[in-house]
Amino acid sequence: MPHVVTQSCCSDASCVYACPVNCIHPTPDEPDFLTAEMLHIDPAACVDCGACVSACPVDAIVPQKKLTPPQVQYLQINADYYKEPHEERAKIGGTETRPALAKVTAAAQVRTDRGPLRVAIVGSGPAAMYAADELLTQPGVTVNVFDRLPVPHGLVRAGVAPDHQKTKQVGRLYDVIAQQSGFEYHLNVEVGQHISHDELLAHHHAVIYASGASRDRRLGIAGEDLPGSTSATDFVAWYNGHPDHADDAVDLSHRRAVVIGNGNVALDVARILTADPDTLAATDIAPYALEALRRSAIEEVVILARRGFAQSAFTVPEFAGLLDLPDIDVLVQHPGIDPELESSAARGELDHAVAQKLRLLDRITEPTPGRRRIVFRYLLGPTGIVGDERVAGVDVAHNTFDDGALVATGETERIDAGLVLTSIGYRGTQIAGVPFDAGRGVIPNEAGRVLDAPGGDVLPGVYATGWIKRGPSGFIGTNKSCAQDTVRGLVDDFNAGRLGSPSRGNAELRHLVRDRQPAVIDAAGWRAIDAEELRRGAAAGRVREKISDESELLAIARAAAAPSAASGGGMRAVLRRRQAPAQAAILRP
Repeated sequence: MPHVVTQSCCSDASCVYACPVNCIHPTPDEPDFLTAEMLHIDPAACVDCGACVSACPVDAIVPQKKLTPPQVQYLQINADYYKEPHEERAKIGGTETRPALAKVTAAAQVRTDRGPLRVAIVGSGPAAMYAADELLTQPGVTVNVFDRLPVPHGLVRAGVAPDHQKTKQVGRLYDVIAQQSGFEYHLNVEVGQHISHDELLAHHHAVIYASGASRDRRLGIAGEDLPGSTSATDFVAWYNGHPDHADDAVDLSHRRAVVIGNGNVALDVARILTADPDTLAATDIAPYALEALRRSAIEEVVILARRGFAQSAFTVPEFAGLLDLPDIDVLVQHPGIDPELESSAARGELDHAVAQKLRLLDRITEPTPGRRRIVFRYLLGPTGIVGDERVAGVDVAHNTFDDGALVATGETERIDAGLVLTSIGYRGTQIAGVPFDAGRGVIPNEAGRVLDAPGGDVLPGVYATGWIKRGPSGFIGTNKSCAQDTVRGLVDDFNAGRLGSPSRGNAELRHLVRDRQPAVIDAAGWRAIDAEELRRGAAAGRVREKISDESELLAIARAAAAPSAASGGGMRAVLRRRQAPAQAAILRP
């Protein structure tokens, strides 16, 4: 009886490496890995050993006999992936792809005759933590992780929706990574303000930038800056307790909200806006956001898309999960299917994900009067956000397909709304002293090696990984193979003598950081914050109660540092005492 990959798949491919019969695809060495919405287990090849279950950091793999009613659909989604042959795996369950996969995962061993390798990583989200993990598999490596925020884990903490707690479980893995010898946090420290790029290079052999893509793409239409119009990213950060957005004013007094864009983030915000607040009360949603949602007047969220349903940016698991919500109606008005695509569907020639999305349309039912609802509207392009002093609606132009091309019909419409959230993509931001490709919104690079300009020469000792390297594509776990690629190049460069040697030591780095930013938070400080949030959550019957006030976060971190100063043994002694039991009890995934 096979195992099944379900909705919370993070695509980090740990299951691929654990599987003894090579029945989980796509693998990191296959062309569709970076674009795949999830991984899939071949039911005909699975030997039911359970190795993948232990490897999965987000509990996404379930034995068939333990599937819940909402999960049963994933048995078919997994099986359908294997209906069409793939050149990369002519023999499913065989070993043909193993040699290639070994090349993807194996990195050269650090040459110890060159001395201990020391690396700075800028960012503390998934890309950063996977890079740290890859480096720390090597003996004698030191990794210093810098983040401008007082808390780590990036989008896992501030981006994943609070009702997706299984996905957030990957944070446990990052905490295990941070407990390894040679790892240090420097949180609440901004590179480019408290410490420069050149200073990082002076203290390390190399710097890896894993700063993500936190800036939203703009629509470029009138009214975009009206009160009541904001990005979905900022709204997500608000309800997730991000310190930068805890004081944002979010008006939920109108009956309708409009989301422009239809990716997974758009579905997240629509789901949170229409959810029964009681179902969110046990999650880690910010307390102030929960109270605002309890007072919300929103009855309907409209999700706008310029193209048709088949071109939807959301993934199959996210849409399937949305359809499973018990007290929310989901409607799709005029899906706008391209006639040519309908013809391809009839011939069975569709991409797996598109075919699954079209199949899920059959699950749409008639709405129930009085229930909140999410309405998908297609072939509508926003032309302006309207209102006098704040948002009152969105003007849209109707589109249609003409011989496969998208063309305007000339028909327009105004959709009344009091809140407009834009979710049309992301781009990175430039860090002082680091090259930047403004056109693509990334740091220019070749396989993670940073270039001095787009198409330029390699900058020795400077690397990139994650979204700042490749753009906003893939999922949380996709950053694992991306980090492996970058670290492989870094280690090769170190072994070949292409990196300079640090002119200053790690102790000097700590002194420099504390001089520039006395409010720096280290690993002990983060563990104290984490423990306090969990304690408050448990007391309130919640998973966690996030602390958003920066002064409170700093006070908790300082209290954790005080005992080490009084003991005379220094912070490292305290860290060793606190980490030892945990390290003995936790097996590294």
